[in-house]
Order: sequence, then C-alpha cells, then structure tokens
Amino acid sequence: MKKLALVTGSNGGIGSAITEKLVEQGYRVIAAYLTGELSIAEKWFEEKNFTSDSVRLFELDVTNTEQCAKRLHALLEEEGTVDVLVNNAGITRDGQFKKMTAENWHAVINTNLNSLFNVTQPLFAAMCEKGHCRVINISSVNGLKGQFGQTNYSAAKAGVIGFTKALAFEGAKSGVTANVVAPGYTGTPMVEAMREDVIESIKSEIPMKRLATPAEIAGAVAYLASENGAYVTGETLSINGGLYMK
Repeated sequence: MKKLALVTGSNGGIGSAITEKLVEQGYRVIAAYLTGELSIAEKWFEEKNFTSDSVRLFELDVTNTEQCAKRLHALLEEEGTVDVLVNNAGITRDGQFKKMTAENWHAVINTNLNSLFNVTQPLFAAMCEKGHCRVINISSVNGLKGQFGQTNYSAAKAGVIGFTKALAFEGAKSGVTANVVAPGYTGTPMVEAMREDVIESIKSEIPMKRLATPAEIAGAVAYLASENGAYVTGETLSINGGLYMK
C-alpha cells in the first residue's frame, strides 16, 4: 500500500508543488482544502491531472478545533495512520502594528499557528503508535528574522519553530520526526502577480538574486519525508537564497 500524506493548504502555490512532489514520490495525498471551496479544489484537481488513486480531496477548516478533531479521527478510521503530515496552510494580513486590528492579528495566528494544534493533535498519537512517521511544518524566513508590517505573521511563523522543536522531543522515542521548512520569497502565482519593480526590489536584497521556486520548497519537504531524513528532527531547513545571512 502507498504511504499516506496529509497536506494542508494543498492547492496554494507551495502546497500544490508539495502535493505534486509527494505524489511523484509514490505517496497517496490527502489534499486538505478550505471549507466551502470545493469547486476551487475540484478545478485544481483537474488542472493537475490527479487521479483518485493518488489524491483525495478533503474539506478541512484548520482554524476550527472541533471540526478538525471530528474529521481527522474519521479519516484515521477510513484510511489508517497518516505517515506524513505537512502543515502548510497559511495567510497574511499585513499592516504596521500600531494600526493592526485584533481581527487581522487573530486571523493570522489562528490559521498559521493554532492550526498546528488543530491538525496535528488528533493524528499524533496514531503516528507515534505506528512509528517512523513525519511531521513537517512550513514556517518562513520572516519567522526567523522578523519583517516590517508582519508582527502577526512573524510571531506565528516563529511559533511554528518552537512548536516543532518541542514536538520533536515527544516523537523521538517513537521514531516520529518533526521538522520545519522555512522558505524565503518564493515564486508562487501570488508573488509573481506583484508589480515587476516590487519583485526586482525583493530580488536585489537576496544574495542569489532570485526567488525560490515552489519545486525547491517541495524538494526539501520530500527529503524530510524520506528515509534519508529519518535521523533529522527538531531542525529548521532554511531555503531563502542566503537572505537570512543579511
């Protein structure tokens, strides 16, 4: 039987590349999409030429603790233990802190950080019981260095790293690893839709003078999910073209 991977935010720029890479590596992927967005998920599924043998669409509101517990426990009964969990769902609500609303603060914290509890906790005991499973959480260079106008996002993404390090301790004796991939600026459709001068300004600050590709982020996830990554846990793999060195 194929190993099973659950990916949240599966049809976004990075999530889509992760899903494609894991399918390429022989996984069956449970592709979680936001509640109420079935038509968007179905269109993505068709555009990527996925089949039901390789990808199962799965409605999940990662900010809803009760729904996640109910649906993920049902998933375990239907599919068995999830071998790889990729917590990738995330949003931005940028703005200077002195003008930031409580709504925008909580929206980002709930989606980018509280979701890790909501999605991981219902699955973690079963992963530990099976052993040799992987939890891979997507953070950001801005969770490491901070970013003007992103106190909410930077706080959440820094929290992802702390969460992962603590979880790595708890999973280690069962052979369950927990690691972080921290991308820098990545050429997703959302980023590439920005004005060209803004993109060039971003590139000028990156030592390698280019954006990451979603496939490069997905490749890091695939490594951590593989047997070659079995002895790596509690680590943050930065993929940012040297940006953090500055």
